[in-house]
Amino acid sequence: MRAIVLDAPGPPEALRYRELPVPVPLEGQVLIKVRAFGLNRSELHTRLGLAEGVTFPRVPGIEACGQVAACPGGEFEVGQQVFAMMGNMGRTYDGGYAEYTCVPASQVIPFRSELPWSTLGAVPEMLQTAYGSLVGALDAQPGQSILVRGGTSSVGLATAILAKQRGLLVFSTTRSPGKREALTAAGVDHAIVDDGDVASQVRRIMPGGVDLALELVGTPALPDTLRAVRPRGVVCFTGMLSNEWLVKDFYPIGYLKNLVRLCAYSGDASDLPAPVLQGYLDGVSAGKFGVPIDHVYGFDEIVEAHRKMESNGAAGKLVVVV
Repeated sequence: MRAIVLDAPGPPEALRYRELPVPVPLEGQVLIKVRAFGLNRSELHTRLGLAEGVTFPRVPGIEACGQVAACPGGEFEVGQQVFAMMGNMGRTYDGGYAEYTCVPASQVIPFRSELPWSTLGAVPEMLQTAYGSLVGALDAQPGQSILVRGGTSSVGLATAILAKQRGLLVFSTTRSPGKREALTAAGVDHAIVDDGDVASQVRRIMPGGVDLALELVGTPALPDTLRAVRPRGVVCFTGMLSNEWLVKDFYPIGYLKNLVRLCAYSGDASDLPAPVLQGYLDGVSAGKFGVPIDHVYGFDEIVEAHRKMESNGAAGKLVVVV
């Protein structure tokens, strides 16, 4: 099979194409014929040498979608459509940047859809992260308000779509005025250009502050995001688009705003219920909402795809079709 291999951290060109043996699954594992996969910041962190616990050489990729090619334990039927994600894919064992990937059955979720693979490839990790953050961590309820910091990322756009479905008032940010249209297309009520002082812009519209906030930019933006939230409101730290996730000399009373609560989300496949996934795909098929995709690349275009991801130039998901 063809696979994309990273021998050591480096620039996009460090991703090399190799011929590797097709993995042989053991009981409890699933061999998947990969049809498409989405790109994630986690893979950028791996390529830049920022991720912990990664061994090399490695086939990157924390997600993939395709069809079951073999399943010795019988957990899934051969030919069944499936998503695979997380569980150290692309870190301690080879991931989705290949024509076949072999993963634990616990990381696999079945689905049924006639959507093209180029669309399906955008869904698994994006939806899992958005749903887990919004519903699991923030416990978002109809009528509440939410600020999505880093709103033109794929997770940010998916969160806006899910939040509007649940009846929330959505504020969302972008650093580029040219990307505001992507926010409004996702249903965002208040599209904000991030000038570093988003809290003031939010409070001019909602003086008391928003109920909830999702932090996708990272620690450089977190203090300002905390200032945008009302007392007893909740901020969820999920993403690190800035590639910065540590707070130096953290003093909680000085750092956190009075009565504002801070939590984090870093979920797994088990955090995305199969009915939620299927309902989302069915909604897309019915035209109720879209999938926020920036660009679809061919398998031979991984270097170009990683360049786009690293430049933060995308408004939505980057997908590779195998």
